[in-house]
Amino acid sequence: MSERSIFHSTERIDLHSHTSWSDGTCDVAELFEQARDAGLGVLALTDHDTVGGWAELPAAVAATGVSAVPGIEVSSEHGRLSVHVLALLVDPDPHSDLAREMARARDSRVDRARDMVELIAKDYPISWEDVRAQAAGDATVIGRPHIADALVAHGAIPDRSEAFREILSPSGPYYVPYYAPSPVDAVQAIHAAGGVALIAHPGSVTRDASLPLDLLETMVEAGLDGIEVDHREHDEAERARLRDFAARHDLLITGGSDYHGAGKPNRLGENLTQPDVLAAITHRATSSTEVIR
Repeated sequence: MSERSIFHSTERIDLHSHTSWSDGTCDVAELFEQARDAGLGVLALTDHDTVGGWAELPAAVAATGVSAVPGIEVSSEHGRLSVHVLALLVDPDPHSDLAREMARARDSRVDRARDMVELIAKDYPISWEDVRAQAAGDATVIGRPHIADALVAHGAIPDRSEAFREILSPSGPYYVPYYAPSPVDAVQAIHAAGGVALIAHPGSVTRDASLPLDLLETMVEAGLDGIEVDHREHDEAERARLRDFAARHDLLITGGSDYHGAGKPNRLGENLTQPDVLAAITHRATSSTEVIR
C-alpha cells in the first residue's frame, strides 16, 4: 500500500453525498461542479449500496479540482431500525461479501418499494410507473426517496422530508421491511473489503428515535471506526451525546452534508470533516482504493 495523502489544514471536506446512481437528483459531474462552487476541496461520493458512480470520479475530479473519496452508504437493519454505515475507501470487488450483501439489499429494496406503493396507492394518487419516472435510469437504486418524489410530483405532500415524517415512516401504516445485513455484519464486511466504517447520522430525525447507545456499543465491539456527528438532523444535544460517546470509545468524528441535490434541503459543505480525520481514515484503510486528487 502506498503512502496516502495528507490534507491541507484549511481544506473543506464533506464526507457524505449522493447522485442519481442512488437517490440524488444530479449526476457525478454535476455533483462535483456544485462542490467546486460551494468551495469544497474534498467530497466523498456515498451512494446507497452501489459503487456505480465511481468510474466517473476521475473525470469529475480533473474537471473541477475537487478531490474525491470513493465511498458507499451501506444499508443495514436492526429490528425495525434502519442503520446506515458509510464505507469509505473499500475495495470495489464485485465478488466480496460486501458487494453480495449490497446486491441482495438492492433487490430487496425494489420489492419493498413495489409493496409500499401498492399500499400507499389505496390512499394517495401514486403508481409504480410514477415512482420509476423519478429514477434516473435502470442503474438507479430504487427506494423510499423515489416514492417521496412521486408523491411530491402529484402534490400530495410538499417535500421529501414531509414524506419521511409521515407516509414513509417506519412506524407508519405503509412501511414494509426489506432485507439488509445487521449493523455488525455491515461493519465486518466493510473491514473485510479494506474500508473504514462510520455510522451515518445515528440521531436522524427521520427515524422514529435515535439509535440506542447499546447498539452503538455493539458496533464498536465489531470494529466501528467513527461516527458522523455533524449532520443537519442532529441538534446540539444530540451532537454532544455523540461526541461524548465517540470520546469514550476513541472513535473518529466526521461531518457531512448528506447532499441529495434538489431532493432534500441539505446543502453541500453545511457540515464538514476535519482534515486530520480524513488523514486518519486514509491511513486506516487497507484496500488499494485511494482518494482521487
